[in-house]
Amino acid sequence: MPPRQKESYSIQSVDNALDVLEALCEEGEEVRISQLSERLGMNKTSIFRLLATFENRGYVEKEPRSGKYKLGISAYEMGQKFLSCMGLLRNAKPVIERLARECNEALYLAVPRGNEILMLDMVDTLQQVKIIPLVGNRYPVTTVSAGLVILANSEAHRRNCNCEELSAISVTLPEILKNGGYIDRGVMGEGITSLSVPIIDAQGNVPGSLCMVGPEFRLTPKKIKETYLPQLIEAGVVISSKLGYVGHFISKDSYR
Repeated sequence: MPPRQKESYSIQSVDNALDVLEALCEEGEEVRISQLSERLGMNKTSIFRLLATFENRGYVEKEPRSGKYKLGISAYEMGQKFLSCMGLLRNAKPVIERLARECNEALYLAVPRGNEILMLDMVDTLQQVKIIPLVGNRYPVTTVSAGLVILANSEAHRRNCNCEELSAISVTLPEILKNGGYIDRGVMGEGITSLSVPIIDAQGNVPGSLCMVGPEFRLTPKKIKETYLPQLIEAGVVISSKLGYVGHFISKDSYR
């Protein structure tokens, strides 16, 4: 018998349940059953039953007065357990915390999710003027610095891009390899600058990137060139080394 495709093992009810949880997560606020029904194209009765099941297990909470639903403490606990066990985050977090204290700007660990980049974790700045936290936000991998540095250093991720998108950024990628990082301005929002460098593991894969995000008036070209980019590159090298990558110490070509 030929091997079955993964999709053939899929259980529709479980798919539906996960769709509901993901929708609650993406909304980020309390939502009504009618909103979920409209968004997911599922009938209200099915959504109610799924939510009731999740509520019994603590993954969803219902507000008594409004009748709206939100993610519960069990979902939060599971997420925290996953993050604490995740090798990339475990190795990167101490380095990010130290760099955040030194530069006093917000730093993010970003990871690829298909054709998007996910802002997975952050250490915030103590500055009075700061950017609203972006943890959980996703951006097209071909638009933001956190995604572009991954594409520049990973042929596997470039293969996931369509030809038109890759053609549009083809001139930018060699520049990223030459400079060791990339800066974007205004992509994440008006007046916001982000600066990123790649993180490379023992196999030469690029599981994520280290990203500094702040207002343009603080992340000036001069400050980036003289201070922030060298600091960020050094931190990226340290994290990559913790993951087993030694290419930085062999030759510049290995940086690819």
